[in-house]
Amino acid sequence: MEYIPLEACPPQVYEGLGLMSGLEIHQQLFTEKKLFCRCPAGRYSKHWDARILRHMRPTLSELGEYDGTALMEFKTKKEITYLINKETVCTYEFDDTPPFQINDQAVDIALEVTLLLNCNMVSEFHIARKQYLDGSIPAGFQRTTILGTDGWIPYAGRRIGIRQLGLEEDSCREVSDIGHQRTYVTDRLGMPLIETVTYPDMKTPQEAAEVAHRLRRLVRATRHVRTGAGAGREDVNVSVRGGNRCEIKGVSSIKRIPLLVHNEAFRQAALLEIRASLLSRGLKPETFAPRDADLTSRLQKTRFVPIRQALDAGKRVAGVLLPVFEGILSRPLTPGRRFMAEFSDRVRVIACIDEQPNIIVSDLPDGTLSPDSWLTARKALGAGTQDAVVLVWGAVEDVRTAVAEIGARAREALVGVPLETRQALPDGNTGFERILPGPERMYPDTDLPPKAVLDAQVDAIRARLPDQPWAREERYLKAGLAPELAFRLSVSPFAPLYDQLAPLGGVRPSCLASLLVDHLRSLKRRGLDLTRLQDAFLSSAFGLLARGKIMWGGVLALIEFSLGGVQGAPEELVDCFQLQPASEDDIRKGLEDTLHELKGRRFPSREDQVRYAMGHFMGRLGRRVDGAEIRRRLSEAVASDRILKETAA
Repeated sequence: MEYIPLEACPPQVYEGLGLMSGLEIHQQLFTEKKLFCRCPAGRYSKHWDARILRHMRPTLSELGEYDGTALMEFKTKKEITYLINKETVCTYEFDDTPPFQINDQAVDIALEVTLLLNCNMVSEFHIARKQYLDGSIPAGFQRTTILGTDGWIPYAGRRIGIRQLGLEEDSCREVSDIGHQRTYVTDRLGMPLIETVTYPDMKTPQEAAEVAHRLRRLVRATRHVRTGAGAGREDVNVSVRGGNRCEIKGVSSIKRIPLLVHNEAFRQAALLEIRASLLSRGLKPETFAPRDADLTSRLQKTRFVPIRQALDAGKRVAGVLLPVFEGILSRPLTPGRRFMAEFSDRVRVIACIDEQPNIIVSDLPDGTLSPDSWLTARKALGAGTQDAVVLVWGAVEDVRTAVAEIGARAREALVGVPLETRQALPDGNTGFERILPGPERMYPDTDLPPKAVLDAQVDAIRARLPDQPWAREERYLKAGLAPELAFRLSVSPFAPLYDQLAPLGGVRPSCLASLLVDHLRSLKRRGLDLTRLQDAFLSSAFGLLARGKIMWGGVLALIEFSLGGVQGAPEELVDCFQLQPASEDDIRKGLEDTLHELKGRRFPSREDQVRYAMGHFMGRLGRRVDGAEIRRRLSEAVASDRILKETAA
């Protein structure tokens, strides 16, 4: 199937591909402590007190089986270094001491989200261990549990199914991954994290992103989740008809999801076409037999720089013959990616030969070996005209691993789409990260007992449950807010405050909403600390507005005073800074002064004249008057030509 750019691809194409997409959204919770220890959560480090080196090894599951992903990670022979700040980690994270009881604050927040997702809540949750041998968790496993299943959220006139809501501990932050050395920072390790898993109910890339936005709005409505870089991360599952599920891991921004899903769908479609071509040539997975040979001595005279440098460093060169693969490795998958990239990824990730290029293929000989050198390699491998050859170079053990992975990936081509976890690349493509984990990675935790979810606990959470953002948005639209403002307010952390203040009256709903979603944000950009602004202070200020004790400008002034560190209750600040509404005498005097200021000045239009007059008047009494009323009176004066005539005179 010919590739179609995302912006030109209609929904019918995805329907033809049989595209299915689901989400696994990870969201850090806003708690004081970590999930299974009492170290502080949310405290990030820039200096380290120690480094710890570890090598990870797989363990058997309860059924006596190894997880395929764990075995793959073991083949990489990684040395894992952890950078440690003593203020943010303890011996629990390294499995040197047992876990504490689970953080009740985190459980309550997770149960709140479970209810918002309309899930069936468990009556008792059990802690399990999930193996991670990539080093992202020093203990080699993550403690995790499930709190709810089979929920749903509304979307575009239908329901998106929620498979489950889980609570687990966060992993380390990766600093670098070069060769056999991988380094992590441990500061976020163990922080409480919820995982929302949907069913594969999204049928287009755009739907996947829109549902992700919807779920993000939902968890933020609780005001109990962290925001900012790394606080929320999306894994996106993608499959097409006839293929298998692939997971795009750790998408950092929802806006990247459409292109990633789109390209992954076309990649899988291209892999299925490659499978059909290979099967039509008579190849079968069970009889496919690649061959390999050491070509180090035969390529001593090569001038191809990457291999020349490897040989000069005493490294090895190997060739792999792929029977009847001629022309296959150069097949395009997506823009900028050919099928050979699938092999290069495996060599980079598993054999840890990460300096590019790390392979060359006979399908694309230009700019690599000379024709004579290619002929030498083909003869050494006994390659025929219908065969393809892959060359790889590096340290002895790494080359041995690479050769095995090249053969394995070629065999998988006869199956179609291998089950993989893939990383999101900057250009919108995906690259191999690891084999997709299976059920063998999970086993019960023997350190922590099951814990009941009490009815009284659920009832207390349900009583303080916030509105779902889409219900809130609908309510704001009925209150007369413009659609764009209603949407932004519905996802704002200040939405509960709006619901509290709006019934007090004294201000139009649109003005109150704009204050909370726009004006406060502008104050934050000016460097003011919004955490100083207490809900009780705002409630008192708007109470004064509703009783006619201050005007709208007075409310804005009180907010700035509070954010600027001025101490005192709103009533005290009103008296201190003389924010009481201006008397009619004050207003008339201000109008007279303003009209006098306009004398002798020329303006292009009456509107410019009114604008200047408003600026002059509000600069003196703006905090104490109704700006709309002052504009009306000044506009009437201009419309009557009173000022213009005086100016002309």
